[in-house]
Amino acid sequence: MKKHAFGQFERVHRTKGTILIVTIWVVLVLAGLALVFARSMRVAAIVSANHVASLEAECIASGGSQYAKAKLAASTEEEDADLMESDPYEAMQIGEGYCWLLRPNLEDDRELDYGLTDESGKINLNSASEEMLLKLPGMTAELAASIIDWRDEDSEITAGGAEDETYILLSEPYNCKNADFETVEEILLVKGASEELLYGEDTNLNSILDENENDGDVSEPDDNRNGRLDTGFYDYVTVYSVETNKDSDGNQRINITDADNREDLQSLLQETFDEERALEILNLIPTNASYENILEFYYSSGLKLEDFSKIADRLTTSDEESFPGLVNVNTAPKAVLLCLPDLEESDVDALISRRESNEDGLDSIAWVTDVLDQEKAVAIGSYITTRSFQYSADILAIAANGRAYKRYKAVFDMSAQTPKIVYWKSMTHFGWPLNEYIVAALRKGEPLTNTILNMY
Repeated sequence: MKKHAFGQFERVHRTKGTILIVTIWVVLVLAGLALVFARSMRVAAIVSANHVASLEAECIASGGSQYAKAKLAASTEEEDADLMESDPYEAMQIGEGYCWLLRPNLEDDRELDYGLTDESGKINLNSASEEMLLKLPGMTAELAASIIDWRDEDSEITAGGAEDETYILLSEPYNCKNADFETVEEILLVKGASEELLYGEDTNLNSILDENENDGDVSEPDDNRNGRLDTGFYDYVTVYSVETNKDSDGNQRINITDADNREDLQSLLQETFDEERALEILNLIPTNASYENILEFYYSSGLKLEDFSKIADRLTTSDEESFPGLVNVNTAPKAVLLCLPDLEESDVDALISRRESNEDGLDSIAWVTDVLDQEKAVAIGSYITTRSFQYSADILAIAANGRAYKRYKAVFDMSAQTPKIVYWKSMTHFGWPLNEYIVAALRKGEPLTNTILNMY
């Protein structure tokens, strides 16, 4: 009897032990599921927060583009210089986030610059001659020739260039375009082109020498560690610059090489000068005159520079409706001016010195005749302008909490008076171009002070 009772007790004990173990496992499983669920919810919350921050950064970038359009729309010829100022475009607060409009600082690779970039201050890939292309920083003879072949309409191979025969033999074949470039980046499709030639050591396109761009082969890019940012030609070329053949008031210019326009020219001269002086100038102009550009007309007209400047904007030597690729001699950097025909470094230095020391009298290209000799002035007369209609900006936006940022390259066209965006491309993949303290401060909820903004 006792033995039977003991056995029964043992079975009960074992049953209770089994129930305890099962209970413990159930609790562990439930705890694990709770932890997994909690982690999933946390990840979902983080993803949602990041998505919201990303959308916020998108909206801030859009706000930055609208601000740029508003500045362009409000500009007049008298206010054009304000477009190039940097103060209004740095750390602009939009909503609770911030926005910057970056532009290349081609003079100092240690200091950031902000504002709009004049696309007419660059060499246009669709109109520049092979000789002009060859003068770009880092350009090779092979690439310059291949650019000509890529954009021209024929299938004749320029010496050193490439047509269909080259491109169809590639592992992923395609045809030579034989049409204008639509973007600057399209050049990477051209024979002889590479990101190294286009961007140089500036891997994040901020025009600043970052640590990784000056450490040899320790990290990308494989730079020469010379303490200087060796850029490619990306900041010196464009495909957007174009100017209509109209004066600043929107009137059709007078083609001085067309005899049928002689009465219009006479009327212009009489409106600007007295009748006697107008007839005197008109008598110096052959009836069927042929001029390479208006600067050649200036030298043969006997006009004083001051007088020629008054009518230069009204004159042309072509019936073309527009001129792609004219270089704004008032804004182009030294490297671009050196690409113009026949100019030497001393000539370019003189032009830059003159435009920096005298802001008046630069409304027409006539002022270059006061710096260059006649031969050189006429040589560049067909390639220069003092007006700009296309501007670009590197728009950087970051959410208020620093969780997300967006970066875009935008090009604005003012040729129709109302600015419109003709190019919009994400540059976020190039990385954060400013100092990391800005992101760190926003993630901590700290305000962006001048100290933080100026740390680089």
